[in-house]
Amino acid sequence: MAQFRSKTLDISCFINARNIRDHTKRKVFAEYESERQALRYITRNTTLPQRMRAQAHLQLSQMHCYTRFTQIKNRCIMGGRGRGVFSDFKMARYQFRVQALAGNVPGVKKASW
Repeated sequence: MAQFRSKTLDISCFINARNIRDHTKRKVFAEYESERQALRYITRNTTLPQRMRAQAHLQLSQMHCYTRFTQIKNRCIMGGRGRGVFSDFKMARYQFRVQALAGNVPGVKKASW
């Protein structure tokens, strides 16, 4: 992880270390996505020689884990919670409720019928 950590990081918009780590994972994934897709294509292409496919597979397995899509997790921007996050608002259930009742979420109001 230290190899991907930037020298200067604006942490004013993050609440805790989990959000900083997730932000780093997203940046690294975006940077290496095209390279990873090319290697995956080579490993799955059966018309290519076996040796080339094996080399691509080896390179793919030696890439850092932050380059994988599965490492990215939706987290609440308010508290860093990883479960119960509404992806449209990037907030956990409880924080969404608190912010909506306070009127801080535009276009959302309490239902009554």
